[in-house]
Amino acid sequence: MQEEVNQKTISLCVTGGKISANILKGAMKKFLDAQGKLKQQQSAKNQEKKREAMQTSNAVAYKRGKQTLKQLMDQGGKLTNIEITDNNIKSFDRVARKYSIDYSLKKDKSTEPPRYMVFFKAKDVDVMTKAFQEYAGVSMKKSKKVSIRKKLSLAIEKVAKQREREKTKQKDRGQAL
Repeated sequence: MQEEVNQKTISLCVTGGKISANILKGAMKKFLDAQGKLKQQQSAKNQEKKREAMQTSNAVAYKRGKQTLKQLMDQGGKLTNIEITDNNIKSFDRVARKYSIDYSLKKDKSTEPPRYMVFFKAKDVDVMTKAFQEYAGVSMKKSKKVSIRKKLSLAIEKVAKQREREKTKQKDRGQAL
């Protein structure tokens, strides 16, 4: 307990006979300036250590997820590819990130509907197969879903038919007498 009190206590020595408010204010400013400089020096040292750590880790660590073909080849290992024709590549990107797959996309513009080649590491074949199954399932679900606008228009038509039936029922009851 005593150590905490000692650490939090600030000692300030001012030589002189009488201390006025201006002298105390000046001494406090000098003290705070010195503390600020000390913090800046410490933060500069910490940033330098972080930079050194990043430089050493960059030599070892590789980029994950979507990357260029060159970056993928630099990681070593064999590459394999799969051809896809779907234009919605963004949904595949989400699935690939979920499975932590390193891949590269290349667009083949020579064919009329553009094709996409997905390059990935050969050791990730099983994971890639699972990711493509999930991606295909997601895209199939999207194609089977009825749009909200169609649902709204069907609901409006249904309500309109019910109103017509109610009006005709009321007319029939009045004419029966």
